[in-house]
Amino acid sequence: MFDLTFTVETKGGTTPLTLAIDQAVIAGWTGRDPVARDKHIAELESIGIARPATTPIYYRCSARRLTQQDRIEVCGESSSGEVEFVLIGWEGRTFVGLGSDHTDRKVESYSVTVSKQMCDKPMASTLWELDEVIDHWDRLILRSYAWIGGRRELYQEGTLDAMLPVSELLARGFADGRLPDGCAMFGGTFAAKGGIRPASRFEYELEDPVLKRTIRHAYDVIELPVLG
Repeated sequence: MFDLTFTVETKGGTTPLTLAIDQAVIAGWTGRDPVARDKHIAELESIGIARPATTPIYYRCSARRLTQQDRIEVCGESSSGEVEFVLIGWEGRTFVGLGSDHTDRKVESYSVTVSKQMCDKPMASTLWELDEVIDHWDRLILRSYAWIGGRRELYQEGTLDAMLPVSELLARGFADGRLPDGCAMFGGTFAAKGGIRPASRFEYELEDPVLKRTIRHAYDVIELPVLG
């Protein structure tokens, strides 16, 4: 268990909140549209990553991999980020945040579970109350930009109506249909525009067009040499 401090942004203002996180879950293959879901599966198959055993699937990850830093270190040049919403349970409440499931694609080709432990998972420091956005959840927008070869490119974009509803996502992954206290769950992602590829910097956001607010985060990717 370790602490992360967030700013909770509500209609009434902002307040700091420190949470003791002791579980991290990476939900995969959470697409509501089977055609779009299969497109992402095929995208990963094209780089040697096997199809999942079930859809959706809930991978466990070390909670220590969660970070709010603006840079991470990775082994070699085979990793990449993925923008995802994050749900966090705490004292009967559910918060919505933003994270990147940064993953080592080379390791993922032989074990998705192991690949989830290989890279830090950067998170934004702002949270929203789920209750404030659930009525217009499907209109929320996830978006990411990747810096590749010195150029900023739109990498992912989509609205959450493409993902399983929150209630269904929780019901399939947790016995009582709710997140335990201290559990942070990444909720899935969209296919990358132009295919999965590494970047030197990853920028991402969750936009609420109804309440006119956006959560943002960005981080630099430092590649460490692989010497053998």
